[in-house]
Amino acid sequence: MSKPLIAITMGDPAGVGPEVCLQLLANTEVREFATPVIYGDLAILRRCADKTGLPAPQPSAVRDLPLFDDTGFEPGVVSAKTGAAGYAYVLASIEAAMAGEVAAVATAPLNKEALRAAGVSYPGHTEIFADKTGATRACMFQYSEEVRASFVTVHCGYHEVPALMTIERILDVIELTADAMRRIRGEEPVIGVLGLNPHAGEHGLFGNREEETLIEPAMELARQRGILVEGPIPPDTAFLPDRRRRTGAFICMYHDQGHIPLKALAFDTAVNTTLGLPIIRTSVDHGTACDIAWQGKAKGSSLVEAVRLAAQLAK
Repeated sequence: MSKPLIAITMGDPAGVGPEVCLQLLANTEVREFATPVIYGDLAILRRCADKTGLPAPQPSAVRDLPLFDDTGFEPGVVSAKTGAAGYAYVLASIEAAMAGEVAAVATAPLNKEALRAAGVSYPGHTEIFADKTGATRACMFQYSEEVRASFVTVHCGYHEVPALMTIERILDVIELTADAMRRIRGEEPVIGVLGLNPHAGEHGLFGNREEETLIEPAMELARQRGILVEGPIPPDTAFLPDRRRRTGAFICMYHDQGHIPLKALAFDTAVNTTLGLPIIRTSVDHGTACDIAWQGKAKGSSLVEAVRLAAQLAK
């Protein structure tokens, strides 16, 4: 049986993306479930291989996009040109996936400061993929064996979160998450919905009754559509071991509400994916880690798991 062809974006050249891509290509286990092709710069990958001692890539394993002028380039130092290059790799992978040339996309990390320096207004991959694929609704979903979480809001300041929460948005995230869990695990999941405020608002004692006016109505609509939901759950007790064992996935209202437990419990194995797209997109759940870039210290396990999940969803 042929393995699904997965596009792997190289990420920001100054970060650990090139290194973890080289690790992926050298991992014989990956070829048992996928055929990876790196969307990036072959010269940069070869230079990184020389510096880290990793095997140099075969040209057939790279969609060479020589858009990056490495004059004056230093690993670990992000810049406008590294941001522009990383963005270009993503756009090429989206185009390939939309054209049906690849079965899925898995992304290495971008650097948000470099993107902004390059004049790219998107705060991250999730927003890029949602806009460029024309998705009418999309959300970030973090998956690991230990814990799974989706996000109502992601890259915004805390003061912006309540205004971005609507009944429709919360319901969309619940529905997308339940559907993803059915596809991945083949069973009806229990979806745990977190409150926004401490103690899930304590019946209006904290916050502006977001639990009663936004979260609970969305949960009731989800129940009417046959989804098993629990909550609103106080955020400080949501991720205790017993609840994690009986909860398929958690719906989080803002970025750190779910990312802190995910990275504490599954930093090396968690996979970030964007739900609601017309294509499959997964990603590592770590940043560019410029402090250790090109030093042979990066762990490529998250990218391996991202490709594994992409291949599973592609089937």
